[in-house]
Amino acid sequence: MFTSEVYTKRRNALRKELKSGLVLLPGNSEAAYNYPDNTYTFRQDSNFSYFFGLDHPGLAGVIDLENGVDYIFGNEVDIEDIIWMGPQPGMREQAALAGVNSTAPLSELSVFISNLIRMGRDVHFLKPYRGETLLQLSDLLGVHHSRISDYVSLPLIKAIVKLRSIKDKLEIAEIEKAVDVAWLMFTEGMKMAHPGIKEQTIVGTMEGIAIAHGRPVSFPIILSINGQILHNHHHGNMLKEGRMLVIDAGAETSLNYASDITRTVPVGGKFSQRQREIYGIVLNANLNAIAATEPGVFYRDCHVVACETIAAGLKELGLMRGDVKEAVAAGAHALFLPHGLGHMLGMDVHDMEGLGQINVGYDDEIKPSTQFGTAYLRMGRRLQPGFVITNEPGIYFIPELIDLWKSEKKFAEFINYIKVDEYRDFGGIRIEDDILVTEDGCRVLGKPIPKTVEEIENLMRR
Repeated sequence: MFTSEVYTKRRNALRKELKSGLVLLPGNSEAAYNYPDNTYTFRQDSNFSYFFGLDHPGLAGVIDLENGVDYIFGNEVDIEDIIWMGPQPGMREQAALAGVNSTAPLSELSVFISNLIRMGRDVHFLKPYRGETLLQLSDLLGVHHSRISDYVSLPLIKAIVKLRSIKDKLEIAEIEKAVDVAWLMFTEGMKMAHPGIKEQTIVGTMEGIAIAHGRPVSFPIILSINGQILHNHHHGNMLKEGRMLVIDAGAETSLNYASDITRTVPVGGKFSQRQREIYGIVLNANLNAIAATEPGVFYRDCHVVACETIAAGLKELGLMRGDVKEAVAAGAHALFLPHGLGHMLGMDVHDMEGLGQINVGYDDEIKPSTQFGTAYLRMGRRLQPGFVITNEPGIYFIPELIDLWKSEKKFAEFINYIKVDEYRDFGGIRIEDDILVTEDGCRVLGKPIPKTVEEIENLMRR
């Protein structure tokens, strides 16, 4: 945990944003994966963790916005808990770590909330993403579970997005720790990418490194020689000479802050000329978008920079044609880049996405695009110092998408389908870094992970 002052400061900052009513933040409970006593590794709810910091199941936090009192509801350990799990701190001791003085058993939360509702107090809460939390809120609020979404507090969502979007020095340090663990994961995984190795072997090695240095991976590892499948979680292929291996992975620190990195390497450690050419275009898109990232800029504009870099590079290779800006404006580039440049990063790998992506990546100033490809851009809003975002352009040759567009003669004025057919077996390439927006620009977080052709070939040769 951070110091108790950090969590007190965060709760007081929330009071300045909302002012009236109370905020109810249920923590997560244990989740079973095949029978009740066999549970997944516990992961605390990110919003509860942000305001209270306690990494234990079965807790709930309440912030009284008007009276300046905060509460932790949770059950004391009994002798059975001690027998199986050992001595554990009491509720008052735990609450004190979060700067909270008022505690009560979890069983009293229902009466507490009911009394406040009868008094006419507003109860602010967030949309639950777990069934257990949905049912808990239904019981506490006396609202049928099918109607809970109707009562979710938009003012609370906006207040939390405002506070959590700006990372302070402590949070940035945690994210950099997560990137440094990713450095260990990636340098080891990249060195293993040789013919005859099974994808699962590399995945297992990388996951083990994450666990050894903090917590499990920040999301299920994406690792495949079929990199044209954007989120490929199948790890059953054997690596073969001539293929590219896409590795998209991240670590999570003990305080739940995440990293999210992607590298693409040639199986066997040596890029072919064709691989080198496409890789160079993606790397230029990554670097150009980083150069364009600074306070006051719409991140959608950085996305456009990456798209235009990709279109220009593919035009040089003869895969695209015509005016680059017109091609990107029309959406022709999305045959090769059917996703957005990046997203917020923090305590969630897609930070705060559970609060509604429209509330996190967009605002009254800019709305999501409806154009294929750009519609998947999770982050478009104007950048501010303290934002941490991912930068992850790619080029993919998806045979099914190529066939569909070709049959429709879609964007034939911009796409050379005859040349594109020569790359049907290429796969995909993606490069991703985690970026902090600073007062005068941006910087890539953490220990640099090999990214240029030369750096990757040198690492894999060792």
